[in-house]
Amino acid sequence: MRVFRARRLHTASLLSLIGTLALTGLSAPQAAGKAGGQPLATSAARASVSKPKPTVVLVHGAWADSSGWAKVTRDLQTKGYQVLAPPNPLRGLREDSEYLAAFLRDRTTGPVVLVGHSYGGAVITNAARSDKDVEALVYINAFVPDEGDSVLGMLDPNHEVNPADLFDFAQYPDAPAGDYDLYLKQSVFPDAVANGIPERDAAAMAAAQRPVTLSALTEESGVPAWKSLPSFYLLGTQDHIVPPALQRTMGKNAGAKITEVTAGHLPMITNPHAVEGLIVTAVRSTPAK
Repeated sequence: MRVFRARRLHTASLLSLIGTLALTGLSAPQAAGKAGGQPLATSAARASVSKPKPTVVLVHGAWADSSGWAKVTRDLQTKGYQVLAPPNPLRGLREDSEYLAAFLRDRTTGPVVLVGHSYGGAVITNAARSDKDVEALVYINAFVPDEGDSVLGMLDPNHEVNPADLFDFAQYPDAPAGDYDLYLKQSVFPDAVANGIPERDAAAMAAAQRPVTLSALTEESGVPAWKSLPSFYLLGTQDHIVPPALQRTMGKNAGAKITEVTAGHLPMITNPHAVEGLIVTAVRSTPAK
């Protein structure tokens, strides 16, 4: 009974403090920064507040989730960066781009550097146009569409590949006519996506893959944000999903600064320091560096 009463009193005190701050027109951080009516922050601290480090937002691609960014996230956090790795819905290029744009609006303040892997590159290319705080784009083995391009259109412009050889098709609720969830075949996934990953880990990744819709890969991209933003490209020379020649063509078309690394499709896992290094280079290129 005493413990319960103490906790209740503590909660009441906290609510009282919040109410006092509200009545005085001060938020809790503002109150903590004042002493005798004088700001505690130095001019250097004020400059730091006015020019914060950009938030790094990491966007994964198809058949994946945000856990693939874990090593890069740790590297960046160690260097003092705020990092966010939101889920990419993989429902449609426009829908996924709008989801990311809403995430940026609600979860970030101040400058942002957007990083996209694979299909995530198409998403950041479209989402960044709606947020004036995005200051640079970083593409990791990524698709960099121009207006009117689609992911599958860039991969297979002459329709030489039979999708049934690569994908398992699954229906999903309320799908538009002719649309499906696409899973990479278990036999295809390890060498296509996870080359350079230990065999047992690659098999586990194949089992846990998240599907992307056919419409997401065939939907045409809008006006690209790279036309007005600096961009950087990490090119994996051993990628079996996005051919290195296509990566180079897309990077050059976007005017990106291209860095090559000996890696397959997942350098954020196999070569995380190279990925982190390119992101830091991009951050240092921004006005808020």
